[in-house]
Amino acid sequence: MITREHCAALDAADPLAHCRARFDLPPDTIYLDGNSLGAMPANVPARIRRALEQEWAHGLIRSWNDADWYPAPQRTGNRIATLIGAGRDEVIVADSTSVNLFKVLVAATRMRPGRPVILAERTNFPTDVYVADSVAEMTGRELRCVDPADVLGAIDETVAIVSLTHVNYKSGWCYDMAQVTRRAREAGALIVWDLCHSAGAMPVRLNDCGVDFAVGCGYKYLNGGPGAPAFVFVASRHLAQVRQPLTGWHGHARPFAFTHDYEPHPGIDRMLTGTAPQLGVIALESALEAFDGVDLDVLRAKSVALGNLFIDLADQQLAGLGCRLASPRDPRERGSQVSLAHEEGYAIMQALIARNVIGDFRAPDILRFGFAPLYVRYVDIWDTIAALEDIVRTGAWNTEAFKTRKSVT
Repeated sequence: MITREHCAALDAADPLAHCRARFDLPPDTIYLDGNSLGAMPANVPARIRRALEQEWAHGLIRSWNDADWYPAPQRTGNRIATLIGAGRDEVIVADSTSVNLFKVLVAATRMRPGRPVILAERTNFPTDVYVADSVAEMTGRELRCVDPADVLGAIDETVAIVSLTHVNYKSGWCYDMAQVTRRAREAGALIVWDLCHSAGAMPVRLNDCGVDFAVGCGYKYLNGGPGAPAFVFVASRHLAQVRQPLTGWHGHARPFAFTHDYEPHPGIDRMLTGTAPQLGVIALESALEAFDGVDLDVLRAKSVALGNLFIDLADQQLAGLGCRLASPRDPRERGSQVSLAHEEGYAIMQALIARNVIGDFRAPDILRFGFAPLYVRYVDIWDTIAALEDIVRTGAWNTEAFKTRKSVT
């Protein structure tokens, strides 16, 4: 039997335990939704106050130069590069994940003329499929969606682009990035990875795997705040030939020459379009300091341990209560989340949230629990399963208030 004392002992031995103090977390709340919105790093408010009260209020437009606002997307991109196995000046912060995915998919189709297929998968996050479908329509390609188990076999000489999410948003199932990327390269296809559910929670090795393009958001495990700007990766070997479709002035080689003839920047800046959402970039740049000195392999080891503990406790405490594991048991096939399925999943999650145990719900029946290793504790896992068991066993979820769907689930 796993006890709470056992979990407390794991916390006492945790090499990342000190990182929890880097976040401003309510003391009475267990937060297991960092896979949807990361917790706020404690250093961010002071940085934003300085940006508002000094740099904007008093520096005014001079702060683009005097406060180094202008190169913030590049600086922040280089910080993210260290978390995803990219080189310096291969990552830049810009726009949203969806916009960046559109840009790289169009750019990739232009690099593979004559190949008719964009390959995606059926269980991907819907936005990725919507964007790929739009790109296919615009470029005269076919969007072909297959089951995850069929991806490797579907990559052939007709495929221009393979567009996949590294960690599935609903189940937490994780692709073998090296294997899939290798197969794409063997077939002459380009590969695009969505890193929204992996960047900041586990090591990602883009260059070691030979990845062509990647995109990801700044507001999940990177803790950049609601609606934080996203990032885009382009392998340095492709930069000279990438032609992205949103050719705005910040992607120009000489933006302040104000010429009407577009000349793309020679480097990663060509993936920019318009003026950066500066306050959002500043918040994200500051938030990334939470990873200073963190060994990503240690981070991953804790992520795996938290997930294994959650599954073991679910087996121990929830048997016979209608909860089904909806994530892989094998941690090699799992990101930094565990999902359970229950036919009353929405109401159960609302009952948990009412007890200040915060996860989230994904239709039709998935309760998601994300483990941000920098601030989630082992005792949080114990207390979550204890609350979940009580709610399901007693039927505490069965109220009109908990069953009524809110706008955001």
